[in-house]
Order: sequence, then C-alpha cells, then structure tokens
Amino acid sequence: MNNKLRESKPWGILPILLFLGGWEILARLRLIPGHFFFPPFSTVIQEFYWLTTNGVLGNNFLSSLVRVLVGFSTGSLAGVAVGIMMGWNETTNKALHPIFSLLYPIPALGWLPILMLWFGIGEMLPIAIIFICSFFPVLYNTVTGIKAVPKDLIKVAETLGASRIKILKTIILPLALPNIFTGLRLEAGMAWRVIIAAEMVAIPTGIGALLMRAESLIRVDIIIVCLIVLSIMCLSFEKFFIYMEHRLTGKWR
Repeated sequence: MNNKLRESKPWGILPILLFLGGWEILARLRLIPGHFFFPPFSTVIQEFYWLTTNGVLGNNFLSSLVRVLVGFSTGSLAGVAVGIMMGWNETTNKALHPIFSLLYPIPALGWLPILMLWFGIGEMLPIAIIFICSFFPVLYNTVTGIKAVPKDLIKVAETLGASRIKILKTIILPLALPNIFTGLRLEAGMAWRVIIAAEMVAIPTGIGALLMRAESLIRVDIIIVCLIVLSIMCLSFEKFFIYMEHRLTGKWR
C-alpha cells in the first residue's frame, strides 16, 4: 500500500507541473490575445515574493485569517452545540427546526446589507458573516449524524443503566463525528470564499480588499497571487479536517 502511494505522488505532481509550464510558455510566446492580462507564472511568483517581503501580502492575509478563524470557530461550535440539542431532544428539534429551515436557504452574503447596518464597517461584520456561513451547515450535519445513530445501541445502553449524558458522550457523539466533520470540512473552504467576497464589498483590509485594489490598478499578477493564496488556504483547511477526522475516527470507522 505504501509503495503504491509513493508511486502515485509523482504522477499527482506531474499534471500541475505541465499546467504551470504551459502557462509560462503561452504567456511568454504571447499566443493568447490580450497578453497584457495574462502574465507568465514566473512574473506571478516574483510579485508574490515582493508582496511578501514588503509585508503587504502578510498583513492582508493575517487580517483575513483572523476573521476566518474567529468566525468559523464560533459558528462551528455554536452549530455543534445547537445541533446536539436538536438531535438529542425532539422537543427542541420541533421548536427550532421551522425557524432554521426558513433562515438556512438565505446565502451568507445575503445578510451583508443588514449586518452593515447593525455592525457598521468593522471587524465584527466579516466575522458575523463567517459565523452565519459556518453555523447552519454544521448544525444540520450534526443533527443528521445524531439522528443516524442506531436506536438499538441507545436502548442497549439504557438497559445496562447508562445515563443520558454517558450515552451522549460514549455512543451518540462518537458515531456522529463523521457527519460533523463532513460539515466542518465543507464549510472550512466556504468560509474563505465568503470572507473574500465580504472584503471585496465592504472591508478595507484583507485578501479580498487587496484583490479589489489590484483590479483598480489593472495588476493581474497581484490578482493571481491573491487567488493562489485563497486556493492554498481552502485546500489546507480541508486537508486539516480530513486529517483530524481520520485521526479521531479512523480506528473504528
């Protein structure tokens, strides 16, 4: 198995290298109309270096990262907590499900105008949007995971005298973890997409704001640098939750 993984790694990198090589050649030969808007990959890397050394990229990236971490963490924790209550208690589920069913279809960015009126243009605005973006999917995945736990296991535990808290901790939550991590994994990337859009519209700092400034200056190389950073962060967050899921559930799943 390990040998197969080692053999597959070069083949996984090869398409990326071919893509970057083709990009560089097409841009250098100016085979694409409007070549001014299609800089070579080497130029993008050079701009990435300059933006990093002068602190522009680092400062804007740090602003976006803090917003994503705070909004995603609070939204996910709230989603898991409320999801546990709804999945474990049918009365709570019947009371809250109609409300969340009405709110969930609203896109996260659809809340932007009213949040701007409530919070103004400040740090709370992007954090609130990320909170909303993370809360609902994690909530529904948590409820789905808890309701999917076989009822027979719960009855057996109750017959053996286990308390409701113990059943929740030792049976319900462990078996619901795969669903919870599915919600976390999907929304980790979505949080970055939403924060970029929010910063492009209403926030003067962050990767999204840097994107808009680059667009106004017609700096395609800086735009591509920002898109590369966004791609790397979406992939990194997704891979992190995949790793944590296998670490926590791989032995018994």
